[in-house]
Amino acid sequence: MAAKNGLMQNKEQRAEVNTPERTHGAATFTPRCDIFETADELILCADLPGVESGDADVRFENGELTIYGRCQPRQQNVNYLANEYGAGDYYRAFTVGEAVDSDKIAANLKNGVLTVHLPKSAAVKPRKISVQAE
Repeated sequence: MAAKNGLMQNKEQRAEVNTPERTHGAATFTPRCDIFETADELILCADLPGVESGDADVRFENGELTIYGRCQPRQQNVNYLANEYGAGDYYRAFTVGEAVDSDKIAANLKNGVLTVHLPKSAAVKPRKISVQAE
């Protein structure tokens, strides 16, 4: 497992196409993600082109963050002369190694980029301790 900024991912999840155990047989793509850390939170940005906000699902349970995005086909009943755009859903899961305040997790989707804010709980935030003179 590779660890980065408190988030870990399995080697299998770094492949171009990921096939989670789902009931449908459609292709599921692994979105590209950037993860960075501030003093107060972890921030994850995932590329989900073609996904609308109502078709994105973000879950945090038992220390695991799961991202799922449903991508609707661009055109219906079209006879393509060339077709290079792969249509399918997006799926990725991360194990969160930091203590996160799960009640304050927020996500937004803008222009195909999902941004997930994972606020650190007060117990793991760095705090300054004042030193008293005697």
